[in-house]
Amino acid sequence: MIEAEPVSLRRYSRQMLLPAIGVAGQKKLSQARVVIIGVGALGTVLASGMVRAGVGFVRLVDRDFIEDHNLQRQWLFDEDDIAANLPKAIAAARKLSRANSFVTIEPVVADVNPDNVETLIADCDLVLDGSDNFEVRMLLNDACLKHRRPWIYGAAIATYGMMMPFLPGDGPCFRCMLPNLPSPGSTDTCDTAGVLGTIPQVIAALQVTEALKLLTGHPEALCRDLRYFDLWTADVMRVRLEKREYSCPACDEARYEFLEAQAGSWATTLCGRDAVQIKVRGAPRPDFPRLAERLSAAGQVTFNEYLLRLRVDNYELTLFPDGRAIIYGCTDLMLARALYARYVGA
Repeated sequence: MIEAEPVSLRRYSRQMLLPAIGVAGQKKLSQARVVIIGVGALGTVLASGMVRAGVGFVRLVDRDFIEDHNLQRQWLFDEDDIAANLPKAIAAARKLSRANSFVTIEPVVADVNPDNVETLIADCDLVLDGSDNFEVRMLLNDACLKHRRPWIYGAAIATYGMMMPFLPGDGPCFRCMLPNLPSPGSTDTCDTAGVLGTIPQVIAALQVTEALKLLTGHPEALCRDLRYFDLWTADVMRVRLEKREYSCPACDEARYEFLEAQAGSWATTLCGRDAVQIKVRGAPRPDFPRLAERLSAAGQVTFNEYLLRLRVDNYELTLFPDGRAIIYGCTDLMLARALYARYVGA
């Protein structure tokens, strides 16, 4: 007599028919622990993919709440979540717990920073990048190298996106690809360049697939190149990244400058003022004319050689040549960091 599969496995029957996964791979997934950093356009797809695939433990980390402009591309949320004023991590966990009650989902409403990133990733097998800025990715790179955790980078903006897995001790790290933070304002964000609602779905689906390869014990099947896709033009490109010829401070020298808060940014409230100051360590001088042109569609922009000022919604963001910014109309540190990431980008 053949023993029936437990109900916890039957739901994955179509997935287990794949030779690369099978029953053994599915059991590995049920014992795996994954942390997703950012639960927005990429993160909601990552979270849904991990939970529905049967990953045993999924931690969702996000600092933000849901707004109506998110619904165009963050397909896990709806208007009821906005009316309930729910943080993204909480809303995502509630939705996905109804999709798969056999998975433990831990929502964490927090800003990822040098103080908490190691705790967030240390007890997990894999880190998935759903973040929206380079600072967090540099921090993830440092933390994952230190704790020997693989992570899968993903980014989507306008009509294009890219993805690549990084395995500590095996090939280049993220900082080999991007030695330094981009100059503040030099890179586009969703609020300045827009985003096609389908491109995060494609990039996150690729990240989920790479995650399944790792978690089921098939690292040899990983895509080890940087993959680039532009859905509007249907352009596809793969770039083979190699270790740098000269020493990388992160993966060669184990100097974790972002993790040790020697680089990156921090936020403080300004005493007696309805404002938060964001300081960026080691930031190149922003190009104010170029940044002003990018931000003109987002709000009212003025600048001179000393500062650039953006007025948008109920906030005023003033950016200085050293990359420092003051966000007026806000005393919430996480909100201030989110506004900085949204409009300045790095």
